[in-house]
Amino acid sequence: MVSALRTDPFAGAILQVGVLAALAGTVGLSAYGWLAGLLFGVVMVAALGYGLRRSGADRLGPADWVTLTRATLAGGVAALTVDSFREPIVVPVLVVLSAVALSLDWVDGQVARRTGTVSALGARFDMEVDSFLVLVLCGYVADQVGAWVLVIGAMRYVFVAAGWVLPWMRGSLPPRYWRKVVAATQGIALAVVAAGVLPRLLAVAVLLGALAMLVESFGRDVAWLWRHRVRPAPRALPAAPVSPAPAGHRPEWTPGVRIARQPAEVGGRHR
Repeated sequence: MVSALRTDPFAGAILQVGVLAALAGTVGLSAYGWLAGLLFGVVMVAALGYGLRRSGADRLGPADWVTLTRATLAGGVAALTVDSFREPIVVPVLVVLSAVALSLDWVDGQVARRTGTVSALGARFDMEVDSFLVLVLCGYVADQVGAWVLVIGAMRYVFVAAGWVLPWMRGSLPPRYWRKVVAATQGIALAVVAAGVLPRLLAVAVLLGALAMLVESFGRDVAWLWRHRVRPAPRALPAAPVSPAPAGHRPEWTPGVRIARQPAEVGGRHR
């Protein structure tokens, strides 16, 4: 029997193909869109399978299935975004997919807490899906507001890359609700701007505000990691070698210093 460890991630790949097929049958999807969506599905399956093996889990939890659904929707957004670089797309479909994926971000947390299935793997999976969706939406709205918006999507990955160079950046951060608020704000702001309902100046202002919140949140995390970094223990100085005094040697007399005389032993007793 094939274990759930192998079948659960591949179920996500099937869901991803289903989302792409639905898009192709309704609004149309080019070969480039298909390629982007399928590539994301392959990476998702590989990463999720690796995460399950490392955590020792044999299957996905209820909340993980909600996150997996979010991931497949994010893959659909990625496919539409790639198509938008070549030709106009049906924007409402992209916005709806993004909105549903963002809404399910609240659902998977509720499911995890109510079913008692909160796990480090689930939290990491959820975070990576959020990061990818934000990055893809940044790629879509960059044509409207400028390439600078890609900083929002890239910041999470720059933070991870910094941990490869600076070991103290790889420390565990304490839970902070504000971090979740900031993450949700990025997705909502990008989805609203992607919908094209705001004038350009207002859209830029909204995204600059979201970026400021993100910089503050990441800056606080970096400062916390720096303050709580593990400092290397100070190296002890090597002790100076002590040469044994030669037999019959008497210490030199120094003015002002009295040399205590040891009592001589006679017959096992001290004088």
